[in-house]
Amino acid sequence: MKIGVIGAGAWGTALAQVAAAGGEETWIWAREPEVVASINDRHENEMFLKGISLSPAILASGDLGALAGCDAFLVVTPAQHLRSVTGQLPAGGKPLILCAKGIEDSTGMLMHEVATMVQPASPIAVLSGPTFAHEVAAGLPTAVTLAAEDRSLGERLAARIARPFFRPYISTDLAGAEVGGAVKNVLAIACGVVDGKALGLNARSALISRGFAEMTRFGLAKGARPETLAGLAGLGDLVLTCSSIRSRNFSLGKGIGEGSRAADLLSDRRTVAEGAFTAPVLKRAAEALGVDMPIVAAVCALLADEARVDEVVEGLLSRPLKREGV
Repeated sequence: MKIGVIGAGAWGTALAQVAAAGGEETWIWAREPEVVASINDRHENEMFLKGISLSPAILASGDLGALAGCDAFLVVTPAQHLRSVTGQLPAGGKPLILCAKGIEDSTGMLMHEVATMVQPASPIAVLSGPTFAHEVAAGLPTAVTLAAEDRSLGERLAARIARPFFRPYISTDLAGAEVGGAVKNVLAIACGVVDGKALGLNARSALISRGFAEMTRFGLAKGARPETLAGLAGLGDLVLTCSSIRSRNFSLGKGIGEGSRAADLLSDRRTVAEGAFTAPVLKRAAEALGVDMPIVAAVCALLADEARVDEVVEGLLSRPLKREGV
């Protein structure tokens, strides 16, 4: 099975490295000509994954048509560009494995809903879990969720990308895999704020726990299964991104906690902190479903510069007392 990777940021490049680890030819599409040249000429993505030597089996192109001979596609474009890019993709009914973590702003759709609308002939799968790109590209061990409604398809795709250092667990719960990946990015911003404001590890642990409760409430309302949310794509990814400055979303929150404006931090970023785009659409979707997500609402207020960190913290801590589990 020849794999094509759509998107040559850090995560797309890391996944291409996984796909090519057995010496199998793997194509990757990049918008930037300099990225194409860097991968083809020097076997390194100097712009997005500097310092990692890439397999010579990875071939880069700026032309989506060059990937027409691939048998399946890992789609790793940012969530807000998924619709436009998949619309141009020569998929021809071939499987699309979605790796973006977010919710479409204009429609409130999850990524698999967008892809199904744009490429209705293609089977859809979702790949998600605790994965820092540099570690995956360097061959450090991790495990992920690979969700596909067609279990046999999931098994074939898992067998193709499984490596001794990269272990996919198969699921049929696309909504659960996607909700976990989208919500954890917003919660990681909140945890970064806690760190930047020096509120302590107790506060961060409490926020992760209550954030997971919000993720679960929203996920169940969207049809996700609780075991998926408690697994690699939900709790596993949440713990990772809420615990390290290497997370783009965590580092954005840390800057806000230290006193910087979100707009200034976002304007200075080459890579995308998906949680900043997901937060407002997630808040709207939760309100439409009648799901209470106070941490998500607090992050939205900070991103929009509608409240100061001290005010947000005071507001969360002064909420009415309630029993745990709700």
